Amino acid sequence: MTTHVVVMGVSGSGKSTVAEGVAERLGWTFAEADEFHPQANIDKMTRGIPLDDEDRAPWLRDLAAWMAERATAGEDTVITCSALKRAYRNVLRRDVAALEDGHRVVFVHAHGPFEVIVDRMEGRRGHFMPESLLQSQFDDLEDLEPDEDGFVLDVRHSPEELVDEAVERLRN
Repeated sequence: MTTHVVVMGVSGSGKSTVAEGVAERLGWTFAEADEFHPQANIDKMTRGIPLDDEDRAPWLRDLAAWMAERATAGEDTVITCSALKRAYRNVLRRDVAALEDGHRVVFVHAHGPFEVIVDRMEGRRGHFMPESLLQSQFDDLEDLEPDEDGFVLDVRHSPEELVDEAVERLRN
């Protein structure tokens, strides 16, 4: 049985920092979901145009396939992915859940107030996602539901505290 952690949340929430820390601490395979985006998606976001469900569908399927391949190989993984809607999370967990032996997909939601995240984005350099799209992500965001395997981290805590909490909760 393997575990696959999806650190989710809006852009600027610290997904990559948390995911990299968790992967390093646990010795699990890490992937940055942004690297799976086709160039057309990156170009669209760079121009300030939000992605729609059609844009995201192949990207989400590629991420799900990557996790399922790692599960089949017996590898635990940590990935970053906005996973804003339950429908997206369903795609992400589908391929792993279809495998025998009870492989697990856990969503770790890095979440915080809009003002905190926009402040972070203003100080960030070298990322294709402009601040102008943040509100559209908050608008699309659907909280984890009680039947989804996962938990929420408050991004107002330090990165070290977030990694500590995530690792502790994943081990229990």
